[in-house]
Amino acid sequence: MKKIAHSLLSSVGKALTLACSGGLLLLSSQVNAAVTLEKEKKITNDGLYFDGSKVAGNASNSGPGQYDYYFGPKINATGDSVKIYGDYVFVTWYRGGKYNRHVMLTRYNTKTGTTKSIEFPHTHTGYLNQWWIGESHNNIAIGISPIDGTIHLLYDMHAYSADKPSDGSLSDDYFRYSYSKDNAATVSDADFNLSQFVTNSDGGYKHLTMTGQLDYAEFSGLTYPKFFVNDQDELLMYIREGGNNNGAYKFTKYLASQNKWGNFTQFNVLDAKSHGMDYNWGVYGNMKYVDGKVRVGFQRRSSNNNDKYKYQNGFYYAYSDHQDGLNSWKNHQGQGFSLPLIDADFIKISEPGNLINETGANQVHIVGGFDWTVTDNGDVHFIGAVKNIANTENVKVHTYKKAGNSNFTTTTNFPGASRLYSYGDSIYIVGLENGRPFVEKAPGGTNNFTRIYQATSGKTYSHGVVKIEQGKIYYYLQEQVSGDKRPLYVQIIDLDLNQASQVDFQSGDVVLNEGYNALSFDVLATSANASISNVQLFVDDVLLRQENVAPYEWGHAGKPNELLGLSVGQHTLRAVATDSNGNQGEASITVTVNAIPVTIEMVDAEQSPNVAANLLDGDKNDDSRWSAQGFPKSVMFDLGIGKTITGTKMWTYLDRAYQYRIEVSQYKGSGFTTVANKQGNTSTGQPLTTSFNATGRYVKLVVTGAHNYSGDWVSINEVEIITE
Repeated sequence: MKKIAHSLLSSVGKALTLACSGGLLLLSSQVNAAVTLEKEKKITNDGLYFDGSKVAGNASNSGPGQYDYYFGPKINATGDSVKIYGDYVFVTWYRGGKYNRHVMLTRYNTKTGTTKSIEFPHTHTGYLNQWWIGESHNNIAIGISPIDGTIHLLYDMHAYSADKPSDGSLSDDYFRYSYSKDNAATVSDADFNLSQFVTNSDGGYKHLTMTGQLDYAEFSGLTYPKFFVNDQDELLMYIREGGNNNGAYKFTKYLASQNKWGNFTQFNVLDAKSHGMDYNWGVYGNMKYVDGKVRVGFQRRSSNNNDKYKYQNGFYYAYSDHQDGLNSWKNHQGQGFSLPLIDADFIKISEPGNLINETGANQVHIVGGFDWTVTDNGDVHFIGAVKNIANTENVKVHTYKKAGNSNFTTTTNFPGASRLYSYGDSIYIVGLENGRPFVEKAPGGTNNFTRIYQATSGKTYSHGVVKIEQGKIYYYLQEQVSGDKRPLYVQIIDLDLNQASQVDFQSGDVVLNEGYNALSFDVLATSANASISNVQLFVDDVLLRQENVAPYEWGHAGKPNELLGLSVGQHTLRAVATDSNGNQGEASITVTVNAIPVTIEMVDAEQSPNVAANLLDGDKNDDSRWSAQGFPKSVMFDLGIGKTITGTKMWTYLDRAYQYRIEVSQYKGSGFTTVANKQGNTSTGQPLTTSFNATGRYVKLVVTGAHNYSGDWVSINEVEIITE
């Protein structure tokens, strides 16, 4: 079981405390937290890289020696090209150099250290299907379905269609999707090969549809694919349709039971002007599943070419209360809207462009450094970079809203970042400084970043893409070297969020007598790294109840009886606290419930040394007995508390067949009711028994005679009263 998380660079103390009427229980730990590089694994020496020059869209092939490009030089370790699934890290890549370009999928087993790669027959397309001009958008997104273990690959074709490129060369190849058979993600290394993937009608591995039906209108003109998984382990995907200033997100869910994808849902409209807006607009951002919701954050690019923005503007944000995002969409103020969204301003949270003192047309540049995330506590964070065209003003902005607050806070006291991540209740900046990874961390809902990791030696890298899962950073990186094929690595950086807790009991266990009328516990649960999501109390490994908010209490005024009625014996009460990182800590205490001994409340007569106390000494032999002369004779037993009584056993002197009755009452002075009448008994078999069901505290044995015994002595060796 994972323990409550710790993630600081210095010694951290933490306690999980249980208080009860019997004493105090403390769970505590001391750790020396350190973020460390756990593993570095080389994926390949041959990751494709465009090492040439930025060229025009119709440039001719420059031949061997350099790989020219149109947009940018990076195609591997970008986009949605890394996923973690169990003990495996999956990465997609293109193999270099310029004259190879094959699609590759590698699975890295973090337990065994082995890697296994699959080469696909198709290759990097190049800009507008000109393979000699590198196209950095053509990265390969990967998704894995937790439900059926299928692997899904989507190739970013950057909005290609039947007439893009204009020569029609991609009219039957405008969309590329590959997918595997069930459970391919976890097959053995020996079986992890191309045969795990489903072929198309031509025997290849590129599919023009995700639904099983060809639909040019739905699957052409798409770009920027990404996968994500919701809390029901359902795999979803979103992609952008359209162009830069007239683009829309649409998304869909994988139907694992049918091995195909559902129909797309449009988040926002295309051609907004035809829906009543002044201008068309497009989206630059992403859709994520964070803090239990599908969420969208983006910057808008308007078709208004005369406003002050060169390209994008604004921070826009919305979320859905539906696991699949099909409905229940709201802006940050909780105001609902229906899909598709028409007016982006309805979900606008701020305008970072106003931080620049420019009003002229196309003077404000907001493109790089944009991202957003939400912590498990619900803190919303946006980052961006704003400058004027003259580059005399350059602002890094961080806009955030702590969970529960109504308004966002904006600060420019922010160092800037290209990406922002969250894990638990913390936010992280992960990047490269001097070519080596660094990590900065801040509590959610704050701007208080602290550097918690900085690599100072080892390889240098040009770029990478990050996933944070299982308390670790998975950093997929390309090494900074020369050439059109360059090494790719996965670094696993342990954020030190899973330190084991230690238990320290500050007092002894709780001891009670049966029939106790009050028992309550307070549980103090804290995490140095995150917030507490819930605390569960188990009684003898059976969940009693879960508390989701502090104070964490059981047996108090609201539910005073929930801990009453524990049976005689030892019971283990265990509190399990789960923090927002999914880590758990626990503490246990033993509650011992002692039986109240049965005593003699009253006896008609007794002959020393054959006194009534001998009836309860556990000795059934004739030498230990109660004796009194004359019939009838009675003795009253006190059980200490009211109980459910189900019978009696009685051992008699010389196995005599005494005749008797049993009476029960809650009160010793009145209210006795006969519950068993053995006044006609003729049996000598030992013990003499009765069976009934009654409730009371006092039990009276009245001996009225005997069968086949002519004397008048009452002599009983032992009596046992049976209770539930």
